[in-house]
Amino acid sequence: MTSNNKVPEQRPSASAAATASQQDDEPDEWDKRIFSTGCSDENARLTDCYYEKKDWRLCKNEMERFRQCWKLQGNDRRTDTKDV
Repeated sequence: MTSNNKVPEQRPSASAAATASQQDDEPDEWDKRIFSTGCSDENARLTDCYYEKKDWRLCKNEMERFRQCWKLQGNDRRTDTKDV
């Protein structure tokens, strides 16, 4: 005799899901810092590239665009960034 002991999947209520969604829409401290650099779009493209390819070496173009934006916005002076 076999017993089928499946536990029903629990899903959050619509109101709980809406609250979580609203919290995700609010910029956190990390987002605020990235937006303040003026390079949030370049950062997103670089992050997306790494997420898709899992290898920074394949994201050289995105990294270069981010670096150029970083310098153009004066972030290298603001953060004491040094070129190597």
